[in-house]
Amino acid sequence: MAPIGVLAVQGDFLEHRNMLDSIGIESVEVRLPEQLENIDGLIIPGGESTTIVQLIDIYEMRQPLLEKARKGLAVWGTCAGMIVIAKHLKDKRPDPLGLMDIVVSRNAFGRQIDSFETDLDINGIDGPPMHAVFIRAPLVTEIGNGVEILAEVGHGKPVAVKQNRILATSFHPELTEDPRMHAMFANIAHSIQ
Repeated sequence: MAPIGVLAVQGDFLEHRNMLDSIGIESVEVRLPEQLENIDGLIIPGGESTTIVQLIDIYEMRQPLLEKARKGLAVWGTCAGMIVIAKHLKDKRPDPLGLMDIVVSRNAFGRQIDSFETDLDINGIDGPPMHAVFIRAPLVTEIGNGVEILAEVGHGKPVAVKQNRILATSFHPELTEDPRMHAMFANIAHSIQ
């Protein structure tokens, strides 16, 4: 079993590594294209989506990452990472990777002051509702064929979605004490395709 990579160019990558470590899942930091080679999955963390995309392009990771994802690399985008992996954005920037057939609106819930926390029932996760932290969170506004909604807030607003081996969450599971989303992603990443 290969480790899970965490894109470590910007954002809260360390919190993801700590969460994976807490459940005994090996992880490595990914900053260069060649570091995509020996991993089973890649987490694109929260942070600043425009900066993350610019750095992916500066370090020439876009094409290798797209090729690896096409060949079955599991990818999970959290918050800004959701924006990065979307097919289309409601906003003019950044230029997303197009890994998941979703349309995403950046800062859909408002500015920093509008950040909030809530408990979510997530399809595929057993036990009590999961505490979710939303910080300048994006929102899925349109869903393509084959995209499964795992969790919603309010009146049908998707905040956790899955398409094949690609996962996206509007919220920050790495900022809680609950490792169940990380365990779910590890199961996807380590499953035989």
